[in-house]
Amino acid sequence: MTACCQVTTAVDEESLAEELAAAIVAERLAACAQILGPVRSVYRWEGDVRHTREWLVVAKTTIARLPQLTARIRALHRYEVPEIVSVAIASGDRDYLGWIRRETTPTTKESR
Repeated sequence: MTACCQVTTAVDEESLAEELAAAIVAERLAACAQILGPVRSVYRWEGDVRHTREWLVVAKTTIARLPQLTARIRALHRYEVPEIVSVAIASGDRDYLGWIRRETTPTTKESR
């Protein structure tokens, strides 16, 4: 394993996707975040089948930063039960994975 993972969440507004992605990268909780959308989502909620338009935020981080990233997504999210799904990255380009690890490591100044 690489000690890295990819995390996805879906939000109901493009501006919220932009804010969330910017926050988690600025806070070094993710090395990068891509925004995809709009996408059409179909899901069951409170007994009804819903059809909505959403934007996906796909973030790359480390397993070590996952708890903090999850907490921050939950804090920024408007949904009662937000999608926060993590998938371990089994393998990848060595340099790219190293970049993820470096970019999600708080600097000495940031960890104070």
